[in-house]
Amino acid sequence: MTTAAIEVRGLEKSFRDLGVLKGVDFDVERGSIFALLGSNGAGKTTVIRILSTLLKSDGGAASVHGHDVAADAAQVRDAISLTGQFAAVDEILTGRENLVLVAKLRHVPDPGGVADALLSRFSLTDAGGRRAGTYSGGMRRRLDIAMSLIGDPPIVFLDEPTTGLDPQARIEVWDAVKELAANGTTVLLTTQYLDEAEQLADRIAILHQGRIIANGTLDELKRLLPPATVEYVEKQPTLEEVFLAIIGDDAPAPAPADTPKEPR
Repeated sequence: MTTAAIEVRGLEKSFRDLGVLKGVDFDVERGSIFALLGSNGAGKTTVIRILSTLLKSDGGAASVHGHDVAADAAQVRDAISLTGQFAAVDEILTGRENLVLVAKLRHVPDPGGVADALLSRFSLTDAGGRRAGTYSGGMRRRLDIAMSLIGDPPIVFLDEPTTGLDPQARIEVWDAVKELAANGTTVLLTTQYLDEAEQLADRIAILHQGRIIANGTLDELKRLLPPATVEYVEKQPTLEEVFLAIIGDDAPAPAPADTPKEPR
């Protein structure tokens, strides 16, 4: 039996004359965090929409939790949860009421108990009785992720989960994502933030101009650059430098953080 929770082979998608995906291939191992990294317009959301059965591909194949996304769409939807780029919470309802509502819609036994457990898991118990409209950006996003976990889906798609959040809120979301993987959930997230992929992902795939141009662990991607050669202080490449080098961006690399010391 394959260990991959998600398998993508030769995925293609065009909109009119614009080829967005031009043969995308990657696997996501069960229980891992996989980051699909790319600039705006690279096709990241298109991949997520195809894998979550919201969009049909023009070519190639993909399976999620062992089910073909085209032939077994209903089974795929039963196995996944999708969180979009912006928190989809009802701001008039309280945090707890949002969770209870989703639990009832999904016919989960004991909706109140499920809601209370998720509020505790995401450190929202004290805020559970407040309207979601009063929450900070990080709290709304954590509530959104909590809502997506009702029914215990084995695979979670997070499409740019920290878009528009301040640094503290991003860290709160990062902690929530790490907890998902620690509990055995497979996470596929898209991001354009290099530090986010560096902090979270077990593997990182770089999507550029419709193709995966690099795929590996952070250490494997760093080895794609020549070894650092500093006269007195060795400087390892950052993921940003790796990303720009791989996609062929002509932008100048950031200045070294360390200044070589004068020899004694």
